[in-house]
Amino acid sequence: MSMSPAELDVILLSLKVALWCVGISLLPALFIAWLLARREFYGKTALNVLVHLPIVLPPVVVGYFLLVLLGNRGVIGAWLLDHFGISLIFNWKGVVAATAVMAFPFITRAIRQAIEAVDQNLEVAALTLGRSPAMVFLTITLPLIIPGILAGITLGFARALGEFGATITFVANIPGETQTLPLAIYTLLQTPDAETAVWRLVIISVVLAFAAIALSEWLTRRSNRRLGGSV
Repeated sequence: MSMSPAELDVILLSLKVALWCVGISLLPALFIAWLLARREFYGKTALNVLVHLPIVLPPVVVGYFLLVLLGNRGVIGAWLLDHFGISLIFNWKGVVAATAVMAFPFITRAIRQAIEAVDQNLEVAALTLGRSPAMVFLTITLPLIIPGILAGITLGFARALGEFGATITFVANIPGETQTLPLAIYTLLQTPDAETAVWRLVIISVVLAFAAIALSEWLTRRSNRRLGGSV
């Protein structure tokens, strides 16, 4: 039941991609969540729809859009390649891009709900006492939404681990380069006498997802206890 070097590579790549996905998505998601929760502006509905589209669109469609936009001949991809030598096709960076797009709505939604749950009277009171909006956010809003941020991080991490359709459409299924856990399981399912390897990767996927959720729950409870003690 020991893992092969190829299976270990798949696991490490999946964790690497999921961590990068959350890392590059968190700050933009925090900003968009605050914007949607606390500001009224023209085009708010359109922005909200755009943010949540990856949830309802088939992942293959999202992958195709990524290919059109971020491919080496795409509008953005060609610019990145010409000016910075960055190519997102057929490598792990493209996997990060695909997973980030698919996970972004989950991170944003969790944080937005946390912001909306914060009593705005606390923020208004701080503003009337001379605090700047930035300081109000950093000292009042942000500490209160930490559980929501942790929930968003967990959802984003788990979504990145489970992403399949957009990834395989955008960057293909290349062992050692773009093959994450779902893609490796898909490949093994089509391989004769590979049931044992399939079960290993399936169990590992469940364990990773369970561990991420359990860690988030523990951190959330700890954060809530600290917030309760500071009131």
